Amino acid sequence: MRPRGYSDAGQAFPIYITVVGGLLFLALAYFAVGQAAANRNSAQTAADAAALAAAQERRDQLADAWVRSLLDPTKWQGIFNGNTEGITPSCWRADQLATQNDAVVLSCLPDGLLGYTVVVETNDTVGESIIPGTEKMKSQEKATAVIEPRCEFELLTEEAGEEKLPLLTCKGREWKLDPEDSDELLPKPEDLFDVNLAD
Repeated sequence: MRPRGYSDAGQAFPIYITVVGGLLFLALAYFAVGQAAANRNSAQTAADAAALAAAQERRDQLADAWVRSLLDPTKWQGIFNGNTEGITPSCWRADQLATQNDAVVLSCLPDGLLGYTVVVETNDTVGESIIPGTEKMKSQEKATAVIEPRCEFELLTEEAGEEKLPLLTCKGREWKLDPEDSDELLPKPEDLFDVNLAD
C-alpha cells in the first residue's frame, strides 16, 4: 500500500493545473479587453480631434467673414449665428487630424450652422487575442464639436453716425472698434467664438 501523502499529491496536481489554466485564461481575456479599450480610446481621441479641427476651421471662416463685414454691423448677428455667404466645407481639416491620429474619417457632417459631427475608424485593429476575430476588429467612435459665439452688441441709431461702430462685448472684454483699425487690432477668431466638444 502506498503512503497516503503520495495519493493526496496525485489528486491535487490536476486541480492545480486546472486552477492555473483558468487563471491564465482570465489573464488573457482581461488583456484582450484591455487591447479593445485602448483601441476604442484611440478612436475617440481621433474623433474628438477631427471634430474640433473641422469646427475650428469653420470658426476661422466666420471670423474672416466678420472682418470683411466690419463696416456693416447689420451683418454681424448673422455671422455670429453661423449664417453667412462664402463659407466652404471644413471636413478636409477633419481628414487631416484623423490621419495624424492613425484613423480615417467615415463621415463628417455639419451639425447645424455652428458645429460638426465626425465618425472615425482606427487604422489599427485590436490585435490577436484569445477572442476570435479581434485580429481584424477596428474601433469606430463619434464626436461633435460646436462653435459658440462669445460676443454681444447693440446696433447704433442713425443719430450715432455712420462712421461709428457698435461696442462689441466678448465674454466681459469690450472692443471699441474703429473703421480705421488694422487687422492686428481687431478681435481674433478665438475672441469671437469658442469651440468645444459637445457633451
